[in-house]
Amino acid sequence: MSVLEIDLSFLFVVAVILIWFMIAYQFILTVYGYINYLKSLKEKQEVDKTDYDLPSCSILIPAHNEEKVIGPTIEAMLKLNYPKDKLEIIVINDGSQDKTKEIIEHYAELDKRVVLFDIPKGQGGKGKSRTLNLGIKRAKSDVIAIYDADNTPDPEALRYLVIQLISHKELGAVIGKFRTVNKNTNLLTKFINIETLSFQSMLQAGRWQMHNIATLPGTNFVMWNWLINKLNGWDEEALTEDSELSIRIYEEGYKIKFIPYAITYEQEPQQWKVWIKQRGRWVRGNNYVIAKFFKHIPKFKNKRLAFDLLYNLSLYYIFFVAIVISDILFLLSATNLVSIALPGPYTYVWIMAFFLFLFEITLAISFDEEESMKNIFIVLLSYFSYCQLWIYIVVKAIYSEYIKKEKHTWDKTVRFDVKKAENTIGKGVKNEETVSH
Repeated sequence: MSVLEIDLSFLFVVAVILIWFMIAYQFILTVYGYINYLKSLKEKQEVDKTDYDLPSCSILIPAHNEEKVIGPTIEAMLKLNYPKDKLEIIVINDGSQDKTKEIIEHYAELDKRVVLFDIPKGQGGKGKSRTLNLGIKRAKSDVIAIYDADNTPDPEALRYLVIQLISHKELGAVIGKFRTVNKNTNLLTKFINIETLSFQSMLQAGRWQMHNIATLPGTNFVMWNWLINKLNGWDEEALTEDSELSIRIYEEGYKIKFIPYAITYEQEPQQWKVWIKQRGRWVRGNNYVIAKFFKHIPKFKNKRLAFDLLYNLSLYYIFFVAIVISDILFLLSATNLVSIALPGPYTYVWIMAFFLFLFEITLAISFDEEESMKNIFIVLLSYFSYCQLWIYIVVKAIYSEYIKKEKHTWDKTVRFDVKKAENTIGKGVKNEETVSH
């Protein structure tokens, strides 16, 4: 055996072990996610038959050029089952150049719960964190709820979130589940639907059940007003402001609970270029969070949080490197450019890891009754296509961050016409998108 074969064999073994370890750990999280699912069913039953004295709540909705979606979103907020005298809906208009402001004003005239907060010229246009930091100064309620401008929550969603917040003193925030409203539009949205469901079943429900740790999403969550003010609001340099704020909430001594029965529906990218841009922002945002807190990990009060941050680092980089090595060696071997002589059953171990991946994703999406044969095929296809595209996303993000040193700018996700969506959801017809910046 040549030195090259030994080196390649060693690399392949290391890659397979790392891939197997990460997938196996995610399988454990999936099992814990299932336990959380069963417990949540019982919890919801108890909540539904109990009366609560709910505190005042201010919903903050950042809006920048959202004329396509802001109307249905406000209508969904007005249908929330929450005491009318304790609810205000603050829609923060961040320099919109379309009809967003006019639409907000229309609903404000119809219902006094709707409040237009118009960011003064020259103070906005600096991303979601900046918008929320300005908008929260207007909020006087005990509880703050955050929803994106394209969200249509179930009528009970907000009530479920707030009930958990007031029922457990150790909680600083409570998060719900988001579902993909345009999941049947095309292959990309089918991929995203499975990705988001499995992410929430594993890394939200599973981590909460196993470690009492969950991460704020960008939408459909509540937190105490006094707590966010004590933490000085959102970090305006963070592209993933929710992840950054999550760590500070835990370090302050509070927890973030995930409840899967508080559901909102949101739009996801329908074009690959939009998806790449959004996911690239996520990776760069994750890099920022890791860099900001990495040196402080040994000093974390919550040791499970320290482990979780290291796990995220592993997921984005160690697991990433293992996948790249595995892919390269697989292609070289398949084309007979090199031969890898292994004394052990490592190829079978790699194959077993693949089937474990397929099983855990199928189990994760079964919590939402999406485990159809069609979706299982989508999971299979995603492993060889959608998942591999993350390699490009990570490389592109690293190049933008450390080579080009591009400035952190927050770009909102592209919206599409809600009426067109309603006519095509479930038919697999592609909707048109209009880019708004």
